[in-house]
Amino acid sequence: MTVPVLPRLRARTLEAPPQPDLFDLVPPEVDPATVVSWVREGSGLVGWGRAAASPVSMRGGPDRFALAAAWWRDVVAGAEVVDEVGLPGTGLLAFGSFAFSPDSPDGGGLIVPRVIAGQHAGRAWVTSIEDGDAAPAPTGNSSVSADATDGIRLRSGAVAAEDWPAVIAGAVARIEAGEVAKVVLARDVVAEADRPIDTVALLRRLASRYAATWTFAVDGLIGATPEMLVRLQDGRVRSRVLAGTVRRDRSPAPSVTETHPELEESHRPDPRLHLVSDAKELEEHAFAVRSVADALTPHCASLQVPEQPFVLELPDVYHLATDLSGEAADDATSLDLAAALHPSAAVCGTPSEDAARLIAELEGMDRGRYAGPVGWVDADGDGDWGIALRCGQLAPDARSMRLFAGGGIVAASDPEAELAETEVKLAAMRHALGLESGHAPTKK
Repeated sequence: MTVPVLPRLRARTLEAPPQPDLFDLVPPEVDPATVVSWVREGSGLVGWGRAAASPVSMRGGPDRFALAAAWWRDVVAGAEVVDEVGLPGTGLLAFGSFAFSPDSPDGGGLIVPRVIAGQHAGRAWVTSIEDGDAAPAPTGNSSVSADATDGIRLRSGAVAAEDWPAVIAGAVARIEAGEVAKVVLARDVVAEADRPIDTVALLRRLASRYAATWTFAVDGLIGATPEMLVRLQDGRVRSRVLAGTVRRDRSPAPSVTETHPELEESHRPDPRLHLVSDAKELEEHAFAVRSVADALTPHCASLQVPEQPFVLELPDVYHLATDLSGEAADDATSLDLAAALHPSAAVCGTPSEDAARLIAELEGMDRGRYAGPVGWVDADGDGDWGIALRCGQLAPDARSMRLFAGGGIVAASDPEAELAETEVKLAAMRHALGLESGHAPTKK
């Protein structure tokens, strides 16, 4: 077996002027496949180019996280780092995304950009990273188009929308038979374009409409996730769990939710009340919170788990959400914690091994890196890792993109309602592509 040669990286972070839009800094001539992003409400990180990447031989299988973490430790040990800013996200960083399943051929891995621009709390910086042993890399051909939305059509993916309720009904039957308590099933839709899709344009649209989520890009996986799998910063561990979803009414929520006898017009029902009172939604959420708490407890000296969830409001949906936090009790890095948490009940089910087998049997597709961890890690092991939701995977030629959406299935799930939930969740990437959220895909 050939031992991969480790890069000898030199990283330097310097203070820079704050930017109204970090995406403005991405040069138009760079290969958009190398663009990385982790941005929320105008703060975060955007990078481009490629100084190093974990070898392809390390990217798949059940050991994909451990191999990537070992590679990163060795890279950090041999690197020279000058950090004149000293904030989270400065210095030497790697961005990563990993496949949901260890059996996926798209295993994922870690990527070190050549340039990273970041900003937070009124301060901004730029980090340049070079491999001392490598020749300068060509910029490659840019696939940026004049308009990210030109000539894009949707078609069915592995399972057509009209066939999805039958898949859900099959899953409910398996739950009622006692095979699992919950399973999360996802479907895909394929967007096809007349010319290459503009990565940066997608990111701008997502960051603008879904500012409260983390807008991410790693190796062609692009999306806006509302779910923080784990954040490790200065010994503090945090996680946000989402499970339970209802469509959001586009008009303002009413202050009165029942018809008043003295009023002529009735008030519309508030969908948030459904989330906080519906047994199915609360059961699904409880499974997800319990799985995260069980995975984090061995790594935390203390862990605070709220007794009740709150309602997270996004442009298209409401989610039940719970924020967990604790003090780190060992030397696990953020990537180690992400590996320990994956797959949570929010994206797999309960029990996880049985749910994963059912997913492989029923979905009829390879998820790739959808629903896997996505984020970044620094030289000290701190970092942010979300779950790759509300996302799509660009094809190598950038002329097509697989869009994904799923939902948690329990015994009380209604197949038609679960189809509707996936359509709502697909709205984020349809918006990014400039398509109406209700635009139905054509058949295969």
